Amino acid sequence: MALSIDQKRLKATKFPPEFDKKVDIEKVNIDLMKKWIANKITTILGDEDDIVVETCYNLVEQNQFPKIKEIQIQLTGFLNKETAAFCKELWDLMLSAQDSPMGVPKELLEAKKRELQEEQVRDIMAAGF
Repeated sequence: MALSIDQKRLKATKFPPEFDKKVDIEKVNIDLMKKWIANKITTILGDEDDIVVETCYNLVEQNQFPKIKEIQIQLTGFLNKETAAFCKELWDLMLSAQDSPMGVPKELLEAKKRELQEEQVRDIMAAGF
């Protein structure tokens, strides 16, 4: 029996050890992750691409336990050399999110806190203090 091209790529690709850990999509705030996915893909491509974004959403939401290795193979044609880094960051965030009571990755919470603090500093500086 012949292997499909994707199956051959799966066997030939070296994945990070984190990809062996499962993520339960039901424990993740998927709406927040979708925003991150859309922003990250737009940054990588330099333009909004609804087809790539929707494809990624569908791959992530296809199963309760998404298969990140297969997702990486599927996205390679769209994100090219950026695919591995994108999938690693996505998976790290999703692993973090499923361990959080609100389903929010701690990395995104910390980034939002920093953003708000910087905004407060700018407001104070603008007020002339």
